[in-house]
Amino acid sequence: MLASIRPYLPTAALAFLIFYFGFHAFTGDRGLLSSDARDAALAAKISELHKVRVERQDLEARARLLRDTSLSADLLEERARSLLGFADPRDYVIRVKP
Repeated sequence: MLASIRPYLPTAALAFLIFYFGFHAFTGDRGLLSSDARDAALAAKISELHKVRVERQDLEARARLLRDTSLSADLLEERARSLLGFADPRDYVIRVKP
């Protein structure tokens, strides 16, 4: 019995490997069926990247105004008040819960 099956064992092993890799090519993490999820994740990351770039440009502009060569008195006063917790007597202070 085993002698009659022995010639077909390499073919069966090769067929199993083809089935295994074909199955994972369709349903794996990077398979053909998961391309929609990857596209959605890519779109979300691109929008997050855009938001972070805008935030970085804002921070760079604010840092540029705090340098020695071009010091903005208003921005310096704002940062000092926020860090030290002081307010001008003429300011209206509205407290909100964090």
